[in-house]
Amino acid sequence: MEKRIEKKSEKTEGKINFEELLETAVKLPLVCINREDFLRRELQKYCDDDVVTEAIEHNPAYAGIPSRTISRIADSCIKYETAKVSTFSFAAGIPGGLAMIGTLPADFIQYYAHVLRIMQKLSYLYGWNELIGEDGAMDDETNHLLILFTGVMFGVNGAVAAVNKLSAQIASRVVKTLPQKALTKGLIYPIVKKVATILGVKMTKDVFAKGVAKVIPIVGGVVSGGITFASYMPMSKKFKKYLAGLKPADVKYYKNIKEGKEKDYYEVEFTESEAETINERLQQELDEIEEEKDVKQNLNEEKVVAENLDEFKAEE
Repeated sequence: MEKRIEKKSEKTEGKINFEELLETAVKLPLVCINREDFLRRELQKYCDDDVVTEAIEHNPAYAGIPSRTISRIADSCIKYETAKVSTFSFAAGIPGGLAMIGTLPADFIQYYAHVLRIMQKLSYLYGWNELIGEDGAMDDETNHLLILFTGVMFGVNGAVAAVNKLSAQIASRVVKTLPQKALTKGLIYPIVKKVATILGVKMTKDVFAKGVAKVIPIVGGVVSGGITFASYMPMSKKFKKYLAGLKPADVKYYKNIKEGKEKDYYEVEFTESEAETINERLQQELDEIEEEKDVKQNLNEEKVVAENLDEFKAEE
């Protein structure tokens, strides 16, 4: 029994607290993307002023902007943000072994600041409301939604199920703010907390992977930048594809609303059975991640022991 308790405490120790990371990242300079300024700047290259105004007032799909245009802008945003985050990661990898202590936290926070930047840009293009205030201020609803969005980007299945539920209400042309009731009600809170826990575990694994890459100077810089590029772009493209399939991005849906063929408001309610199903799925996912981490850690420890033993024998 004592052994089991000790093992559990080791799992929780040293884990990244995702909610703290989020709170730190949103306050960095240039993380906040002003929705109106962004949409006006990007859409005016392709649309008339009255269409741009309607897109800002409601959203691009409501304004009838073709999905191929939005996709083109989204791809350009992903390419731009990927180039920026990859360049920073390479620069942070240069100091070699010292980077593991000195620059790794900055590199890591910078990386997830760029995750928040592309998250906002894609969300606004695909029909969602303002997410982060100019000073990085967030209410509980925004905090919860950003956690769920990050979960979607990192492939947390339970987060996908939760955002699917919320998207119908967000699509409503009546709604100008985030659905407070749906995002703060008791049933959603445990889901958000569990998604945050899973993200913390996933990111902890990523930190150690990047730390190892940075042990070797110059080569480490190349490896670190490659890791960033390899993860950031596919993750952003996956998020883009996901948002494009939801109601807030559906031009036909808004056309039907204007013609009276669809109702324009949905009240989101998580039932207890839905919340329980999502929570069970998240717990299973967390258990699988923890088990995978333990297996890899044991293999690494065995490798280190074997290498040290070989070195000891050689010295003899």
